[in-house]
Amino acid sequence: MAQIPNLDNAPINLTSIRDQSQKELITILKNIRGKKCLVIDPKLGGALSLIVQTSLLKEHGVELRHLTPEPIQTECTKVVYLVRAQIDLMKFICSHVHADVSKGLQREYFVYFVPRRAVACEKILEEEKIHHLMTIGEYPLYIVPLDEDVLSFELDLGFKECSVDGDMSSLWHIAKAIHKLEFSFGLIPNVRAKGKASVRVADILNRMQAEEPVNSSDMGVPEINTLILLDREVDMVTPMCSQLTYEGLLDEFLRVNNGAVELDSSVMGAQQEGKKIKVPLNSSDKLFKEIRDLNFEVVVQVLRQKATSMKQDYTEMTTTTQSVSELKDFVKKLNSLPEMTRHINLAQHLSTFTSKPSFLGRLDMEHTIVEAQSYDICFDYIEEMIHKQEPLVSVLRLLILFSVTNAGLPKKNFDYLRQVCMKFMRELLHSYGFEHMATLNSLEKAGLLRKQESKSNWLTVKRALQLVVDDTDTANPNDISYVFSGYAPLSIRLVQQAVRSGWLSGFASSPSLDTLPGTPSLDKVGDGRRSLVLVVFIGGVTFAEISALRFLSAQEGMAYELIVGTTKIISGHTLTETFIENMG
Repeated sequence: MAQIPNLDNAPINLTSIRDQSQKELITILKNIRGKKCLVIDPKLGGALSLIVQTSLLKEHGVELRHLTPEPIQTECTKVVYLVRAQIDLMKFICSHVHADVSKGLQREYFVYFVPRRAVACEKILEEEKIHHLMTIGEYPLYIVPLDEDVLSFELDLGFKECSVDGDMSSLWHIAKAIHKLEFSFGLIPNVRAKGKASVRVADILNRMQAEEPVNSSDMGVPEINTLILLDREVDMVTPMCSQLTYEGLLDEFLRVNNGAVELDSSVMGAQQEGKKIKVPLNSSDKLFKEIRDLNFEVVVQVLRQKATSMKQDYTEMTTTTQSVSELKDFVKKLNSLPEMTRHINLAQHLSTFTSKPSFLGRLDMEHTIVEAQSYDICFDYIEEMIHKQEPLVSVLRLLILFSVTNAGLPKKNFDYLRQVCMKFMRELLHSYGFEHMATLNSLEKAGLLRKQESKSNWLTVKRALQLVVDDTDTANPNDISYVFSGYAPLSIRLVQQAVRSGWLSGFASSPSLDTLPGTPSLDKVGDGRRSLVLVVFIGGVTFAEISALRFLSAQEGMAYELIVGTTKIISGHTLTETFIENMG
């Protein structure tokens, strides 16, 4: 199955966005004549694989390498670097060029920044006295369609940069990406923003629209009716909970990266152990599209039913005489056998994690924290995790959930925790001990781990938005709470509210912006289609939240179709990891 997702069923023409990005990259390569070595920043590799196939790059005389500190081994005299504007990557490039010069190698160097160049990076090339050897350009890749209803801006450090480093450049990138969409699909008439970063993005977008207007008269009715900007900071509870949808759990345990998981081939039934294979996961796989958003308990039942029905069909085929049309139907079903096998293998592998007492115990504890039931039990559980030396990320993730729902930790717990954590980290990570003081400081600065200074408003928010639903039916859900087996993601409750009647004033004291007076206009698009809402998560979105949005979109009487834009797809683990200084 192709890793590049089929975008034909997207509610707007996302194929044109992808084609444009592909064309821009090919033009860069065509303008550098002859054979060349394309050295890709590893963080860009996954995104590029969704834009352009390797075979196409090779047709343009390209030899592919990943950027590492080691010098480039190639016969090519032209070396093209495709990199994000990051200081450490500039240092790699400088060391490559110095190594070539010392060997007397004469090469032409090209550095293309993604999505745009940065003065600080060029300064390093100047200081290292190699700037004059470089041709410098930009590859404006602001948007990567991950699937027919999900767009990523590929800003994996955006949340940490804003909340800890005070670096707001990712907000400009998000506004730029949305403005690029407007040039393809028309000026978005309605904007709702919740949270500080969201309001800033809305302001930057406003300025961009004034400086570089979209000519709406040529385009007719805008294809995107409403933009909802949601700041991750407004809901840090949801990503810290364990996702319980099929795709969410795949990400929790196997890490979904740009629409694929990489795992040992033996998991997928291959004989060779130790060989890694990539399994694509996108809506081009019909079975995956059907089960990705279901609660994992239900997925196991669905796969069992499908396998049983196939077995019955096979028995009938071999014991009775069939008409040609029945044979045809049976063969059609057989075509889906590779997909069935793939997901049975994946589900079986996931079950080895989800059946562990440690996972079930953690789920219980998450529910206890979210329900704000027993403070002491929760703290004892986390303390025990620390003494058992469980992985640092797992401890921090639960601590963040605990701190966020309690508006921080009481002083005695907070001070005690710092001491225990430092002792624990020193024992566990020897040389990294003192650096993790910086990790705790970063989490404190971002407001994720802090001393309690006021009473928590979590109980009020939980009740007002009905975040805990007791009788959740995961098999036949009638509410978004099925994605966490009883907890309705706060972020998606806010989206529900925004499309119905606008934000509630004063929620969680988050700044809001609303260009919509009262209820949004629910006009159908001319040809009877539903109006389209783009929900942009600033700081990342989880697969469980995307599933909840798809569930909302599919409800009868829902006036809108929803698509998702995000700085990055995240889980509690990947988001927490961005705060861990020097993971080594």
